[in-house]
Amino acid sequence: MIRRPIPSALAVSLAALIALSAGACATAPAAPAVDLTPPPPRPYDAKTQLEYGNPPPRAPRY
Repeated sequence: MIRRPIPSALAVSLAALIALSAGACATAPAAPAVDLTPPPPRPYDAKTQLEYGNPPPRAPRY
């Protein structure tokens, strides 16, 4: 049985598909920077201000 070579158009399209898929994997964007700043403190409600004064004492750190 004689093997037929791949037609040139098919070979070029397969090579282009492989090159595009490899290029898509290589250009992944960098991960975004992590923001380590804590969120702003919540405002005190009226009940907290009446019970503890203004401003209330700091929460204990465990």
